[in-house]
Amino acid sequence: MPANHDSQRLPASVTPPAAPAAQPAPGLTVLYDGSCPLCRREIALYRGLQASQPLCFADVSDPAMVPPAGTSAQALRARFHVRHADGRLDSGARAFLALWAALPGWRWLARLGAIPGVPALMEGTYRAFLRVRPALQRAAARLEPRPGAAGRIPPDLLGELRSDHAGETGAVMIYRGVLAVARDPALRDFAARHQATEQRHLALVEDWLAPPQRSRLLGPWRVAGWLTGALPALCGARAVYATIAAVETFVDHHYQQQIDRLEDRAGHDDLRQMLIACQADERHHRDEAAALAGPPPGPLLRAWCALVGAGSSAAVVVARRF
Repeated sequence: MPANHDSQRLPASVTPPAAPAAQPAPGLTVLYDGSCPLCRREIALYRGLQASQPLCFADVSDPAMVPPAGTSAQALRARFHVRHADGRLDSGARAFLALWAALPGWRWLARLGAIPGVPALMEGTYRAFLRVRPALQRAAARLEPRPGAAGRIPPDLLGELRSDHAGETGAVMIYRGVLAVARDPALRDFAARHQATEQRHLALVEDWLAPPQRSRLLGPWRVAGWLTGALPALCGARAVYATIAAVETFVDHHYQQQIDRLEDRAGHDDLRQMLIACQADERHHRDEAAALAGPPPGPLLRAWCALVGAGSSAAVVVARRF
């Protein structure tokens, strides 16, 4: 909004009727962009504070919200605005000063506006922030789960989803390790196809888990996964296939445990179907690898596969918590 619109009077006679959320309050109406993850966090903070006058919060991204006369939804989303009970509309630094003046613990910030030159400095800082706001919004959005997923993961399965994410991260790295070492065209084709599937699984799980909910040990899981693929690749294709069969046998059981726990729970069909789809792919990987591995492995390869299975089990226990 242009600078000369920072404070304007809106005649009541020309103000169109607004949706209930946008009705002027006896005190101050805070107009915010509910589609912006940064704004949502900031408004949540303000809502939790005790105000010295009634505050009304109106989401300007709501299609039902009717903008005040002389404005548009686009202009209101571009800058922070507050509307006073008498119809005045402030934006930018003036809006923040008006809001802070209504919050007892923040009035000292509002008093800064009385110092000559401070409002202009604040407005310049705010305009600089607006230039980087889109990048900050994208970064904040990546910290949130997909729309609708938040709060829909059963609390007792959050650790399991965290271990799934760690496991799919490791699975992608297993095939990267194979591709880094193997030169057999057939084995490389096998690894590339399966890596693409695991990458898709990883994206599916990431749709459910925000970054703060994921394992804090993804670095070690990546290293462990790469070594699990690269070491057997040094010994040949048969060792790789046997390793994959062992890993996928464990993964199949792990997914089945989660699927069974969701069987009789209403409201979690989409999560259960996602797990079933991933499990079906993992079973295909297991069966293909077992067929390509050929005859039963010898003592050394059996010991290696047992170690891989035990390591996978231990990794799940750790990833559930960290």
